[in-house]
Amino acid sequence: MLKRIGILSFILLNIGCDQISKDLVRKNIEPMQYVQLVNDNFILTNVENTGAMLGFGSDLSPILKMIFLQGLPLIVLLVLLARMLQKSNLNRWMVLAFTFVIGGGIGNLIDRIAYGSVTDFFQIKWGVFRTGIFNMADVSVTVGVLLLLFLVFRYRNLSI
Repeated sequence: MLKRIGILSFILLNIGCDQISKDLVRKNIEPMQYVQLVNDNFILTNVENTGAMLGFGSDLSPILKMIFLQGLPLIVLLVLLARMLQKSNLNRWMVLAFTFVIGGGIGNLIDRIAYGSVTDFFQIKWGVFRTGIFNMADVSVTVGVLLLLFLVFRYRNLSI
């Protein structure tokens, strides 16, 4: 029971950080405004992304968007969450990684369902390195996936 509360708490923490940061951006940054936080290296903006990562799928019909950007991700996230809550012998780092992925995924799903788009607002530029515009949910998913990759390569017998 305590494990389940911990899992749900970490997921809610990820969702909360994402939704609060997006709400602050929507209320305080005009669409397409360009705010330099650290010179020209760390930029704050406000962009509504109607697709997935880097705008993928933004040209899909509304029904296909609903299927591929809302329905399927929701099913996958719920299956992952159910598996995590059911299993008792999961590696705690694996659980942490999945809480980041699930929390970030749900954060972006909330936007897609509530607003029809995802609010993105961070961009990093460092020399030739330049990211797309992203949000805290994207950071959560990325951290979770990187941790999962590390764990899979480090401990080959992990499963979920």
